[in-house]
Amino acid sequence: MSDDTVRLRDVEVADLEVFHAQEQDPEAARRSRFEPRERERFMTHWKERVLGDPDNLVQAVTVDGVLAGNLVAWTEGDGRRFIGYWLGREFWGRGIGTRALALFLERETTRPLYADPHEGNTASVRLLEKSGFRRAGTEDEHVVLVLDEGR
Repeated sequence: MSDDTVRLRDVEVADLEVFHAQEQDPEAARRSRFEPRERERFMTHWKERVLGDPDNLVQAVTVDGVLAGNLVAWTEGDGRRFIGYWLGREFWGRGIGTRALALFLERETTRPLYADPHEGNTASVRLLEKSGFRRAGTEDEHVVLVLDEGR
């Protein structure tokens, strides 16, 4: 375990430039199977749908004061509450995601809570399982994981 100090804070509009750059990383896109968006589309989505929805819990992840990524919780149309996260590649493999998710789960107390990483993103699936999520099935090449009551 490194000495990196991981903290969460509210996302600021200025953070979106870093998040957009992180989404453009070809390896991150490959692992997540998420098609990077052009800048305007990305900014509109984040400002209107992510930051603009008061139901969402949106947190920036910092490591020693440096912006590392984000964690978001939102409610789908079927009523299920989901989480998603994105860390810049330079922050992978250092335990930062595990620590950030633990902090986030102290703030996001809705249970059950779902996540659906791409099935090929084994590091993300492993992180979620290590954090108490259990496999609940697959949908369209995504592993559906759930964190139940009491976790």
